[in-house]
Amino acid sequence: MARKFIKRFIPDSDWIKQQKSLQILGVWIHDPNIWHLTRHSVATAAFIGFFVAFIPLPSQMILAALLAVFLRANLAISVALVWITNPLTMAPIYYIAYKVGAVILNTPPEHFAFELSWDWLSSGVTHNWQPFLLGCLLCGLFFGLLASTMIHVAWRRHTVKRWHERRSIREARKSNNSTH
Repeated sequence: MARKFIKRFIPDSDWIKQQKSLQILGVWIHDPNIWHLTRHSVATAAFIGFFVAFIPLPSQMILAALLAVFLRANLAISVALVWITNPLTMAPIYYIAYKVGAVILNTPPEHFAFELSWDWLSSGVTHNWQPFLLGCLLCGLFFGLLASTMIHVAWRRHTVKRWHERRSIREARKSNNSTH
């Protein structure tokens, strides 16, 4: 895959290790496996990032970091993808998740006004919590699996393409050497 492209957007591992918010990970943050860019680590990180992005908690980055360390996924990608749900995208994403949950539970959708506050989480979800949380879970699983699968497929296609290119170059060299 385009490691150089991905590395441009990922902060340096030493810089991340110095961040006070990630010190709760202790010595686990020094595990080199959570910094590697492999097909498995990037695909797992994409799953974690998308899944956790749909969890309506204010501590999504910490949860994504913990899951990345536990599952040995790329930590930076896991945490960065959580920002899919940001203050601009949060309301439509959670509204769609609520609608999905309402359809699955076959409940008529009620008025749903999302607010980013503890007050709303503690009182505003009381009537709609089942379809909302089910929708968040299902959307997180769906988009996490979709992103992970797409990365696996794209990475595999890129690898096969590179193999064929190298084989063609070797065969061209062989035929040039045999004709001389």
